[in-house]
Amino acid sequence: MTGGEKVNDLLERLHAMIESARWVPLGADKCLIERSAALDLLDEARSMFPQELAEAERLVAARSDFIANAKHEAESVRRAAEERSRQLVDDQEVLRMARAQSRELLVNAETRAGELRRAVTEYADDALRRTEETLSSALDEIRGLRARFSRAAAPDAPLEDRAPSAPDFDFDIDIDA
Repeated sequence: MTGGEKVNDLLERLHAMIESARWVPLGADKCLIERSAALDLLDEARSMFPQELAEAERLVAARSDFIANAKHEAESVRRAAEERSRQLVDDQEVLRMARAQSRELLVNAETRAGELRRAVTEYADDALRRTEETLSSALDEIRGLRARFSRAAAPDAPLEDRAPSAPDFDFDIDIDA
């Protein structure tokens, strides 16, 4: 189970806890839940965020490795082209052809490396952007829930505030998207 699936599972458990909570008399949209159990689920979900960040860092590292490999491949192709060019020096016509071929290989290798670099950068940036958006959204929801639970648990809170209403949350968070 990925970190995103674990966080989603915890949020589903919190949602189920709220849905199955006993209703408060005379409060059609109020219910009672065990505060410590709900806060434990929220704390556990929050603790998994570093795992998501580690995945994002892994993506950045993979991007860097990919770019380094592309540069190494381009350098290898360039060196091979230069070596081939040196071997064909004996004849002027062969030399001219070798230089043209070497330049073409070098241009092709540089073009391919540039394309790979752009593709990897776009992929990593998109993955990081989606991860950032998902984490930000989940964190905002968790903060909102904690604030509601804190207000509801306050000893001087009015009775209608002590039993929070069942929130209308959409827990279809797809962190791996």
